Parts: sequence; structure tokens; C-alpha cells
Amino acid sequence: MHRLRSDRTGISYLSNEAVEAPVVICLHGFPDIPRTWASLSESLRDAGYRVVCPWLPGYAPSSLEGPFDAISVMRRILDLVDELSPSEPVRIVGHDWGSVIAQCALAERPDRFRSATLLAVPHMLAFEENIQEYPRQIGKSAYMALFQLPVLSDRLVSARDFAFIERLWRKWSPGFDPGEDYLDELKLCLRSSLPAPLRYYRSLLSPAVVRQIRQTLMAGPIVVPTLYLHGERCGCIGPELCTGQGAHFSAMFEQLILADAGHFVHLERPTEVDSAIVRWFDAH
Repeated sequence: MHRLRSDRTGISYLSNEAVEAPVVICLHGFPDIPRTWASLSESLRDAGYRVVCPWLPGYAPSSLEGPFDAISVMRRILDLVDELSPSEPVRIVGHDWGSVIAQCALAERPDRFRSATLLAVPHMLAFEENIQEYPRQIGKSAYMALFQLPVLSDRLVSARDFAFIERLWRKWSPGFDPGEDYLDELKLCLRSSLPAPLRYYRSLLSPAVVRQIRQTLMAGPIVVPTLYLHGERCGCIGPELCTGQGAHFSAMFEQLILADAGHFVHLERPTEVDSAIVRWFDAH
């Protein structure tokens, strides 16, 4: 994989050399980096795809200039899609915040996407509907309120060599260890990027931003064929929050809940996840 940069969008990304192959854009979440897609990238490359794994805006070496609300970031990703594949629709993968951004992109510009895979964060309208039935999720999502506190959360996240981030990984994916080398690379990125990654969460304090996200997703069900993957032991969002989300997809939709996996399901169960995504993209 080579590191490249789009001057038009300010987004840096990793990509293989298969320039003429069908494009797959893979969006990471928080707290994460493009390396999260290493296994999937290899599987997709072997299946004949060009894989593009950006550092999301606000994650160095991508631009640290905002805004960082989901709609603004989504439009920068759409600009990258237009740059990389101006005449053909692409496939997209999104995990965590990457899932939210992908959902908005699929809703706003379905013509730019052939198919999609979303991981770990269900359709946001389904999340809203289900949280009323499963109030325990409010406690799991309390970190979001913490991240909305400037200065305090900046210091907390980076204190003691990002001990809070390591705790978050352990809580969200119980029993999974990404390895010291992976965490060192993640910390290096965060050290160069904060507070920008936390501003994704702070943008949700704006009623106008929340309204814009909801309006984008409420325009109608997503018409792009979509595969959804979720870990049964996810400590970030319980699998019950995925209940009924198929109603928000009008094209082909498939949902897989993987046992013995947490939030970083693609890292914990790479063989199974990679196979499912390649199968989906080959079929759609």
C-alpha cells in the first residue's frame, strides 16, 4: 500500500496500485487509523479491487482543518470519490464514525455507490428508535458527552500515554489486544491530531448539525445494497440497537451478528469478516 494525498480534499490515504480496478473506499472510526483495514485490504486486492483507506479529515496526515460534523466530512469523502472514480460508482466500507459518514453519503448520493458494508454502528435512525427500548445504551454512550467537554477531554484522552484510549479498546472489544505496535501507531496519529478527532463528537452539540444528519437520513431508505456486521459482545453499541434496521434499507440488505466479537469485529474476526465483505462486493 502506498500513501497518497488528494490536494483537492486535503485527505491522505493508503492505496494499492490497481488503478484501473473497481474502487473500494474504507473509512475508519474513532479511535482508529487506516491500518485497521490491513487484512481486508489484502483480501480485496486479491479479489481484484483497488482499495483506498483514508485518514479521515482531522486525523493526521489528513488535513486538520474542519468542520468535522458528519455532513461536512461526508461531502469531503464524496469529493474524494469523484476524484478517484469520476465515471463509475464505488463500493464503500465504514466502521464506527466511518459507518455514520457512509450512511450519510449513501443517502445523499446513492448514484455514486454500487454497494456498501457498514460495521459496528447501525443506521442512525434505527439507533434512535431502539435506544428508547434499551436505555442501558445511554450508559454505554456516556463517553460521547465526555468528549464534548473541551480541554478536559483533550487532557483526559492523552494523559498517561493515552491510557484512556487503551481502556476504551479493552471495554469495546473485551479480550482483544490489537498489539503494542498497532497502539503505538494509533497514539502517534492522535498525538498529531487532537483535538480534531474529538470535534466530531462536539459537533453533535449543535442542533443544526443533528437536524441536518437526521434530514439526510430521513429523506428515504438507503437504496444501495448494504451488508451490516456487528459483534455480539460490542461494548460500545449493544447488538440490540440493530433491531429492525432493515426497514431503513430498500435494496438488498443483510445483517450478520458475529458471536465472540466486539466493536472492532473486523480485527477480531478478520477471516470471517473479509470473506463476507468480498462475497458481498462480488455479488453487488
